Amino acid sequence: MTSSPGGRQGNGKPYLWAVSLLGLLVIWAVAAEISQSRGLPDPLAVVDALWREAGTGELFYHLGMTLLRVIAAFVVAMFIGSAIGIALGMSNRLNHFFDPWLILFLNIPALVVIVLAYIWFGLNEVAAVGAVAVNKIPNVVVTLREGARALDADLAEMARVYKFSKLKKLRHVVLPQLQPFVAAATRSGISLIWKIVLVVELLGRSNGVGFQIHLYFQLFDVATILAYTLAFVAIMLAVEFLFLQRFEKSITRWRGQRA
Repeated sequence: MTSSPGGRQGNGKPYLWAVSLLGLLVIWAVAAEISQSRGLPDPLAVVDALWREAGTGELFYHLGMTLLRVIAAFVVAMFIGSAIGIALGMSNRLNHFFDPWLILFLNIPALVVIVLAYIWFGLNEVAAVGAVAVNKIPNVVVTLREGARALDADLAEMARVYKFSKLKKLRHVVLPQLQPFVAAATRSGISLIWKIVLVVELLGRSNGVGFQIHLYFQLFDVATILAYTLAFVAIMLAVEFLFLQRFEKSITRWRGQRA
């Protein structure tokens, strides 16, 4: 009995990933050997810097501070953005009124929002987390608005016939249909938020990965810059594979059962 092409492809994926990453490391090492420059350290130098920072405890402290800011900004952005997006998607009048606002906030550069937040509210955690959340909220609004527009009219009519309360309708009719859109906003949100958090830390915080990158940029220590960067990227990849992908599969499982 032969396996399906999809099965063979799935079984070979970890092997291909390992080969791909190994190839990238080889290219990196060869390029560093050829350049012989402080601007391009070899992989062993980056590992040495990573080990040194971990040994002093600095790595874990700054990674933790950045992760806390990512989580706080993500929760705020998802909560506010989802509420606004659902409201706009379910009301044409609200959507037409606030659509220019949404377009405006979608096109304001993240750097401008961060600088203004620090000027208006000071160099503190509220300004830092708020600036990151404000940059992400419009994207969540757009995603959830489209989800609310795609709601099944027949289910809405059923809820009206059976006289569902607004809370019951939201819980049993609206939210289950919005789950794929919530998953999409979640995955895109994480990837965007942590990058903006680094900029926030670079400009106005005294700890975090962004602060450390700025510090070692001044010292022209590229190996340590890459060490902090790769360490936090590894955490984000772990979040992606261990949590986000499983979350997405769990909330879309009903589609396979329905088929």
